[in-house]
Amino acid sequence: MVRRNFYKHVIDLKKIEIKNDTKDEFAKKIIALKYRGYEVEEISDGRKIVITKPGGKRVRGSIKKEDIMVFIYSPSDDTLWQISHKNILDELKEKGKVNPKETIKILDVFEKVYNGEEPDKVLLDIEFTNPIGELPEALIKAYKWIWGQEDVNYPPPKYEGRALSFKEIEKLRNELKASLEV
Repeated sequence: MVRRNFYKHVIDLKKIEIKNDTKDEFAKKIIALKYRGYEVEEISDGRKIVITKPGGKRVRGSIKKEDIMVFIYSPSDDTLWQISHKNILDELKEKGKVNPKETIKILDVFEKVYNGEEPDKVLLDIEFTNPIGELPEALIKAYKWIWGQEDVNYPPPKYEGRALSFKEIEKLRNELKASLEV
């Protein structure tokens, strides 16, 4: 027999026991299971960036075994926000409408993190104010991990990896700079 979807990888297991039950009750017990993930970044407001592995991405019917999902987790109310490129870009566009100059500074931080600098270090070196909405710190720290995910799922040189999503950030920054020159 040929084994399909067989992976060799270290896994951190937590033993649980759930007794079988009626289908509805058993389903409720499964739904009540806590997510398994890793805390990878702290945000100054008490929230955290967490990742789960595997992330569940499928490409041509096969699960990408090294994929991760990126969330902003709020311990105060146990909420997980699976943040996406679109969520972050939309937030940045809204910030740009309110204060293009400050948003350009925020986008400069994105570029430094994109190029491999650690978010906490860059955030200490560049001062800016948040024009509106989500904390830039949260967006930047989430994108660090989203870019890592993109480099795993779409590795260069065959694919663009993180460069694909960064093009939109560069485009926005150029648009905001042009709007200030008018």
